[in-house]
Amino acid sequence: MDPTSGSVDRKRNVLLKRKLKKVVLFYNSGFHCCCLQLQFSFPILSENINVFSYSTDFGGMRVFGASLLAILWALACIEGAISHGDQPLAKIAIHNAKFALHDQAYVKASPTVLGLGGQNTEFVTVEFSSPSPSVDDWIGVFSPANFSASTCLPEDIRVTPPLLCSAPIKYQYANYTSPNYKNTGKGSLKLQLINQRSDFSFALFSGGLVNPKLVAVSNSVAFANPNAPVYPRLAQGKVWNEMTVTWTSGYGINDAAPFIEWGLKGGDKVRSPAGTLTFDRRSMCGAPASTVGWRDPGYIHTSFLKELWPNLVYSYKLGHRLFNGTYIWSQQYQFRASPYPGQNSLQRVVIFGDMGKDEADGSNEYNQYQRGSLNTTKQLIEDLKNIDIVFHIGDICYANGYLSQWDQFTAQVESITSTVPYMIASGNHERDWPGTGSFYGNLDSGGECGVLAETMFYVPAENRAKFWYSTDFGMFRFCIADTEHDWREGTEQYRFIEHCLASVDRQKQPWLIFLAHRVLGYSSSSFYAEEGSFAEPMGRDDLQKLWQKYKVDIAMYGHVHNYERTCPIYQNICTNEEKHYYKGTLNGTIHVVAGGGGASLADFTTINTKWSIFKDYDYGFVKLTAFDHSNLLFEYKKSRDGKVYDSFRISRGYRDILACTVDSCPSSTLAS
Repeated sequence: MDPTSGSVDRKRNVLLKRKLKKVVLFYNSGFHCCCLQLQFSFPILSENINVFSYSTDFGGMRVFGASLLAILWALACIEGAISHGDQPLAKIAIHNAKFALHDQAYVKASPTVLGLGGQNTEFVTVEFSSPSPSVDDWIGVFSPANFSASTCLPEDIRVTPPLLCSAPIKYQYANYTSPNYKNTGKGSLKLQLINQRSDFSFALFSGGLVNPKLVAVSNSVAFANPNAPVYPRLAQGKVWNEMTVTWTSGYGINDAAPFIEWGLKGGDKVRSPAGTLTFDRRSMCGAPASTVGWRDPGYIHTSFLKELWPNLVYSYKLGHRLFNGTYIWSQQYQFRASPYPGQNSLQRVVIFGDMGKDEADGSNEYNQYQRGSLNTTKQLIEDLKNIDIVFHIGDICYANGYLSQWDQFTAQVESITSTVPYMIASGNHERDWPGTGSFYGNLDSGGECGVLAETMFYVPAENRAKFWYSTDFGMFRFCIADTEHDWREGTEQYRFIEHCLASVDRQKQPWLIFLAHRVLGYSSSSFYAEEGSFAEPMGRDDLQKLWQKYKVDIAMYGHVHNYERTCPIYQNICTNEEKHYYKGTLNGTIHVVAGGGGASLADFTTINTKWSIFKDYDYGFVKLTAFDHSNLLFEYKKSRDGKVYDSFRISRGYRDILACTVDSCPSSTLAS
């Protein structure tokens, strides 16, 4: 089938219907987005203050120009903004900000130098005072520390640069831990900072989020070495005995040579060079990634550790050789090499989607997803000795164009990603942007259009801009699809999926798992039920025959923020009545939604979906344990306590995999 014809109109109609619904929701929600038309310069805060505004009629209302820009931007953001509710930074009406520095107000931050012991995460005490305190006062954290107009590059020489070149990386209300602040005018906060290649400052605003007034700005705070190599991310390479290590630093190729020093734990060490990537604002596809959400990403390095011995433990550390001959080192880490494809040993896999990030200090950073994200992270760290590989199947950190959030996410999961391979898939919040080749023309990536995900994490794809790939892990074969690119029959990705499923030797790798972000199989979520498809429209139209033909055991998805498991199913019909212990042939594929990694939860429909065995409106993740070639354990664990709330086992032999079921073997006749 020609993927550019036929059902394209259906897709367009479905997307149009979704957007029309969201326009109505937007109109009724009072959603605020913002742009700033103020200027001031540091360090002389009492001068160079300019306020620029204009007004126009908009639908019978008189609005200021900055507000008009906010309205236009908000209309463009409907698709992404509505799907997860109000996001804290979007509530800040920066376009209404006013200059109100007061000589009796102050903000002080200490200590001024962080990371003296080599740590890359540290708490800062912020003390502040205001002569006119209010319950609406708040502290914004900015990095780089100098967020004045003197550092802003005007996009149009006829327009004066704005006061804030970039959004705060997070904020917190002044009375969060100082309940008497309104009466005393004095308060303090403990805020967590991570090493992000630049310094920080803290600004006190009055007037709340809707009418903010800048009252005072703190001294700057910085890590002892802001350029230090940080947050290693392991991933499997393109061959079974290769591990890749990706990390971030402030050292470019003209500053230092990056490398990994590594070897068997307790043995001799060798050094492997690393490649270096970065990007600039021009690589972003739109706002806010290219405007207030932009933050210099630093440099992303990847080294390839080759010819590993299966299952042996290796130690490593990140290094940079400066051109003056000195060395910069990270702490030492370790990992266990992956098993040989087909190797019969205990193998444990964790899978989830849509985790996002959160702040341990309780601050209201962009896309605040409390507390599922931290709970999921905590459970994985506590059980890390019983985990061999992790798959995060899309919607990684919900930066949505606020680039600072990627650093904060990699810091949050460092204990995991530095120890076991952390494989990701592409989701709508990483990739989608109009006119950039994404299958869905919405604005969910906030202008990132895949650049951050494709650069910050390594995946063994032939082309990371086409985020589909396969990877083998012992007795498992994983086929990872990219739902933000066309998957239908006749496309490049469809051919990849079929090749991935068809090329595995099921005698050696009996456990065949299909992973994708959007639900291409089955889901009882309310928004899919409204579509009438109980999955992504056109999701399983072409793929279900591949799942059935190649006898995929489990297909797993994110995108819907809950947990659900189906019966083994083919063409909407359960092919096996068992629910917890499957013996022999499944006759269909079990579909699982594991999108409760941490982002705001999604409702189920009230419609009784007969193929649904277990639903849970809570945060959690899936764990697969292959004991051998014949026995697999599936467990769903809640993030709140790590306990198992749903499970099943598969027990079968190779003959059961070979057995013919409906549409799984070539048609035959008496003549044949």
